[in-house]
Amino acid sequence: MNAYKSALNENLKPFRHGEVQPVELGPIHLKTPVVLAPMAGVTDWPFRSLCSGWGAALYVNQMITARALVEENSTTWKLAEFGANELTRSIQLYGTDPKYVSLAVQMLKDRLGVDHIDMNFGCPAPKVTRNGGGAAIPVKRRLLAAIVEAAVEAAGETPVTIKFRKGIDQGNLTFLDSGWIAQESGCAAVTLHARTANDLYSGHADWDAIAELVQHIDIPVFGNGDIWEPWDALRMMRHTGAAGVEVGRGCLGRPWLFADLVSVLSGEEPRLTQPKLGLVAEVMLDHLIRLLKFYDEDESVVVRRFRKHAGWYVAGWPVGKELRRRLHAVNSFDDLAAITQEFDQDAILPPEGVRVKRSHTGGPRRVALPENWLADPDEVVTLASSAEANVSGG
Repeated sequence: MNAYKSALNENLKPFRHGEVQPVELGPIHLKTPVVLAPMAGVTDWPFRSLCSGWGAALYVNQMITARALVEENSTTWKLAEFGANELTRSIQLYGTDPKYVSLAVQMLKDRLGVDHIDMNFGCPAPKVTRNGGGAAIPVKRRLLAAIVEAAVEAAGETPVTIKFRKGIDQGNLTFLDSGWIAQESGCAAVTLHARTANDLYSGHADWDAIAELVQHIDIPVFGNGDIWEPWDALRMMRHTGAAGVEVGRGCLGRPWLFADLVSVLSGEEPRLTQPKLGLVAEVMLDHLIRLLKFYDEDESVVVRRFRKHAGWYVAGWPVGKELRRRLHAVNSFDDLAAITQEFDQDAILPPEGVRVKRSHTGGPRRVALPENWLADPDEVVTLASSAEANVSGG
């Protein structure tokens, strides 16, 4: 049974015209509230530009760390680059020290002219949480408030949003406090990844938690977690009352997902729920061309960086083990072009391929925390610089 028939059986239809309301993030107007989630090592300008062509309303640059930015780390500044024609300059910032966060926000405004800053408080990586950083920060309410207030004050008219998880685990939920702190600190909106740090990326996102947060605060809430096809966005928004959706893993190797999300949220039928493999080949080559133009590096270096994307593009497709193996070892644009010519151009994505997981799949796993970290949520703490390791999160 394909995704469309499945949705009909669940009595789901595209939203009626006008049913989805635009979202205002300060001066930023999101006519259709669909956001590309920031993903470290993924949402660089080439990928953002690819997604923007399919219809996402806001495309957030990959996460950078405040301290490294302030200390003029050249790699961090490269990660923060925007496209010359990028209309809305949105970036995710991670920091643990209010002083460095404030300085970093000011530098992003002055040097890059950013239009939106999102802050990450959801990273579950052990090397970060064991030092009190990432998803461990919301446990300490005063620390979270100090960091967010510093960012908002330095940002001025530039909207600040924050992203966080439900909490450490089911016994230590912090998302309602985090939402309230964001609102009281002057954030324009929040995004909830509806899993705990203990969950990592396992199981199903808890959309009930998103609904609870929507009722708890007055600023817009974006729901994140398990948006694999356009019907998921319908289900999430109708179930939770969320103002919009943020899409991460679901668009990896499938940037056209945004076209269908915009369609169903605008009251139209989706167009590309089951695209042909020929389209996949075209987009893969386009993506690699964009990467080669953006990075001033040897072709082989850029192509090796693209390999993970190549795996995501063919996830769920019956391309065969040999072609898959060759894609994972591709070394040049010509290699990729030759391999994609061997694709069955008219093949249709099997229904079960739509929901094949991409990227992170681990969990559940016990969360590493500093000693007695959970004892006093109002404790005033200062984190070591090791809590600001530049890792992926959310």
